[in-house]
Amino acid sequence: MADKHTNLIVSSAPHVCNPADTATIMRDVVIALIPALAVAIYVFGFRALLMTAVCAAACVFFEWAVRKIMGRENTIGDWSAVVTGVILAFNLPVNMPIWMAVIGCFIAIVVVKQIFGGLGQNFANPAIVGRIALFIGFATPMTTWAVTEKMSQAIINNAGVDAVTGATPLAMLNAGAAELPSNLEMFLGTINGSMGEISACALLIGGIYLVVRKVISPAIPVSFIATVAVLAAVMGYDPIFQVCAGGVMLGAIFMATDYVTSPITTKGRIIFGIGCGIFTMLIRAFASYPEGVSFAILLMNILTPHIDSITRSKLNGVPKKGGAEK
Repeated sequence: MADKHTNLIVSSAPHVCNPADTATIMRDVVIALIPALAVAIYVFGFRALLMTAVCAAACVFFEWAVRKIMGRENTIGDWSAVVTGVILAFNLPVNMPIWMAVIGCFIAIVVVKQIFGGLGQNFANPAIVGRIALFIGFATPMTTWAVTEKMSQAIINNAGVDAVTGATPLAMLNAGAAELPSNLEMFLGTINGSMGEISACALLIGGIYLVVRKVISPAIPVSFIATVAVLAAVMGYDPIFQVCAGGVMLGAIFMATDYVTSPITTKGRIIFGIGCGIFTMLIRAFASYPEGVSFAILLMNILTPHIDSITRSKLNGVPKKGGAEK
C-alpha cells in the first residue's frame, strides 16, 4: 500500500506573503507626489518640472554609477532613487541653480545611502540630509525664494525688473510682517516657498492615497501634524498657519514615514511623530532659522533605534537579558 502521508515543510516565520515589493511601493509614492508637482508647475512655471526631472535623473545616475564602481547589483529598478530625487527637489527653491541641486543629489545617494550599504542600511532619510547639506553649504540660494509666476510677471511688467524674489510665510512671520498669507492661500499653495511644500491640499491628497494603498501608516503623519497644531496653539500661534506653512505636510507624509529610518511599531511611530512635532515647533519658536522640519526629522531618525528598542513587543517565555525567567 502506497504511503499516503504528505510531507510537511516547516520554515521560519513570517509566513505572510505580500505581493507588494519595493518598486511597487516606490511607484505609489511617486504617484502620490504628482498632485504637489502639478501645483508647483502651475504656481512657479515649467522650471518646477525641470528641477524635479533633473534631481530624479541625477539620483538615478549616481545610484547606478556608485554601485557599478563598487561592483554591486544594479538597484535603480526599485525606484527608490527616483523618490529621493523628487522629494529633494520638492525641498528646494524653484530658482536654485541646477548644479547646486545635483550636488545635493550626490550627497543624498552616494554619501548617505550607498556608502552605508544602499537601501535599508541608511541611518537617515537621504533627501533630508541632502537638503540640510545644501542649506549649510549654499545658505543664500537655499533661502532666496521665487514668488509665483503670475505675481512675478506682474511685478516685472510694472517695475521693469528682470526677476522677483520674496519671503516665505514663516520668514514673514519671523520678521514680524504686518500682513501674512491667508489660511486658504496656505492650504491651496499660492504662496512662496520650496516648490513641493507650498500646497497642503495637494500633499494631503497624496497622503490619503498612500494610506488607502496601505503604503504608509497614518500614525506618524497624524501624530506629527497634531503635535505641531497643539503646540502652536499653546505658544499663541495660529495652528492652521503652522501646519500649512513650511515643510510640515511634506515632511510628515513623505519624509518622516520612510520605512528605513522610522520605527517599526505603532507605539514607536506615534512617539516618533510627536518628537518630530516638538522639535519642529521648538526650532520655529526659539531658533534663528524659521523652519525646523528637516532638522526635527533628522534628530528623530537618529533616535529611531532607541525608540524601536523600548517599544518592541516582549516575547513570552523569553528570560530577561542578564536574569532568569520570572
